[in-house]
Parts: sequence; structure tokens; C-alpha cells
Amino acid sequence: MVKDKYKIVGVMSGTSLDGIDLVYAHFTKENTWEFEIIAAETLPYSKTWVAKLHHLVAYSKEELKTLDEAYTVYLAECIQGFLDAHNITEVDAICSHGHTALHDPDNGLTYQIGNLPKLANLLKQTVVCDFRVDDVALGGQGAPLVPVGDALLFTDYAYCLNLGGFANVSTELYGKRIAFDVCPANIVLNHYVKPLGMDYDAGGVLASKGEVHQELLDALNGLSFYGTAYPKSLGLEWVKAHVFPLIDFYHLKTEVILRTFTEHIAMQIANVVPDATEATMLITGGGAYNTFLLERIKALTRCTIAVPNSEIIEFKEALIFGFLGVLKLRGEVNCLMSVTGAEKNHSSGYIYYG
Repeated sequence: MVKDKYKIVGVMSGTSLDGIDLVYAHFTKENTWEFEIIAAETLPYSKTWVAKLHHLVAYSKEELKTLDEAYTVYLAECIQGFLDAHNITEVDAICSHGHTALHDPDNGLTYQIGNLPKLANLLKQTVVCDFRVDDVALGGQGAPLVPVGDALLFTDYAYCLNLGGFANVSTELYGKRIAFDVCPANIVLNHYVKPLGMDYDAGGVLASKGEVHQELLDALNGLSFYGTAYPKSLGLEWVKAHVFPLIDFYHLKTEVILRTFTEHIAMQIANVVPDATEATMLITGGGAYNTFLLERIKALTRCTIAVPNSEIIEFKEALIFGFLGVLKLRGEVNCLMSVTGAEKNHSSGYIYYG
């Protein structure tokens, strides 16, 4: 029976490898959808898991399958720990994105580890997961998946911009929701501060001390991805193949790399919101704390920047994956052809019962 109230745990692990985001939220359907975050937490990855996940694209299929089994057990332990720590006993479903191991939709490939039926058995809970596979099978990009949540949960904003490992944007155009990956973001910025013993450039302070290297900036802006039409999405393998070699070719100081790539991010975002006169842009993801990056975005666009509370900044994606699971449980559309380029709107994901 379809009901109007759901108690859901949303789970998300992003390409920036900050950790596993978990949200316990209540969703209520009246005239519109409403949500309330009851508990939220990020569980950082150990150095061992960071190393394993950082090199996923180099693994063979058999190695990935073995790692998938181990990661599923680890993910179950993290989720159960979250439930226990917050005394959560009433759960309609655990809704998990898993962690992206391979994403090459143009060749019909996508693989998120941690989405095995074993997760439901270990947790003894209903699990909704593996949201990308159906969409790719229907000819879609399998990403981004968050825009359905933007459309139904965050209706007050003309643009929803997520600054995570990648920057992606969601908006309405001619009565349809569109969304796409704009460019790499934290996945590159964090990569170049790691040798300095830093996980990230807090506030963009180091970037603000550098100067823009115009030749590198021009080369980055000239990457062919930016000339292709949406729907489109990016993955770690693309960054390793096209971005890191390009930056490394110039042998620049870290602050120059950070300053140049920050400008690149801001310019690419400005390119996708050229007519956003007085429009409000909601910014979430770890990059929302990068005040220097926000300054550059504000300088290059005409948007009013809206930065929400820390729970929404840090856990919006986990929250929305929880919501995608709700829609799947209800048999309702949670993946839009206007966003991913699939053959049709559909209800994506798999339901496993513990």
C-alpha cells in the first residue's frame, strides 16, 4: 500500500572520498513533499579505504567484485553503527547510492559498489539502491540523479548547484527539469593539496594567494566536454585522462594550480547560467564552504547566492537519495529523461528485502 509518511535512511558516498554521508529523515506527502532531517552524520573513510577507493578505475572486473563484497560488509557496519548511535528503530527503508567504481555511460557501463542484495540481509532492513543501472540500460547517462529531489523538495530556487567532487547544476528550462555535470570541482582541488598534508584548501585560502595561469586556464576551458550538449556527466576516469595530465604538464606551484582551477570552475558555472538575472542559486556540497570559490562564482554570474544551513550543505545528496528510494517504493518516477537522456521517464533502482 502506498502511504504518505516515510522514515528513511539515505546513504551517499561521493568521489571526493570525504566519507559516507548518512541521513535519517522523515518524508511527508500532503499537497507537496516535505522533509525533516532527524539525524545526520559523515563517517570518514580510513586511510586504507581511501587508498582502495581512489584506485578503483585501475581494478579488473574480478578485483572489483571482490572489493564490492568487502565494501558491502563495511557499508552495512557503518549504517548499523549510525542506527545504533542515534537510537533509530523505525525505518521504512535504507536508500543508498553506493560508491561509484566505474561510470562510462556512453559505452553502456556503470558500476556502483555496495549495492549488493547482501546489504539488506546484513542489515535485516529493506534496501533501495543501484539507482543508475536502469537509466544507463535505457540509453541515459545514469547521472545526475538528484534533480528529481531538487524539483520536488527545493522548489524555491531557480538553480540548485552542488559543489562536490564534481559541480553539477539543476534547473527548469521550458517547463522541463534539466541537469548535468558542469565540471570537476573538489576532486581536483583536493588532489593538489594532498601532498601538502591537507585534505582540502579550507575556505580557498591557498587558492586566493595564487595567480591565474592564463595558458592553463585556456586549455582547461578548451576541453571538448564543455562544448557538448546536455545531458552529460563526468567520472574520475575522465579527470585522470584529461585534467590531471593537462595541469601537470605546466609544473606549476600548488597555489597557482588552485587559483587557476578555481577560476575554471567559476567560469564554467557562469557559462551555464548566462541569463540568470536576479535568479537565486542554492549552493550545497563541500564547496559551499569554499568562500573564495563562492566569491568568484558571484563575481562571474548575476545570481543571488543562497547558502543553506550545514545539514543541507553537507547532506543534501544523501537526503535526496533517501527520497529517490521513497519514490521507488511508491512506483513513481525518480529519473527524468530530460535530465539523463534516457528513452523515457522511469522509476529506477532495486529493492531488496532483508
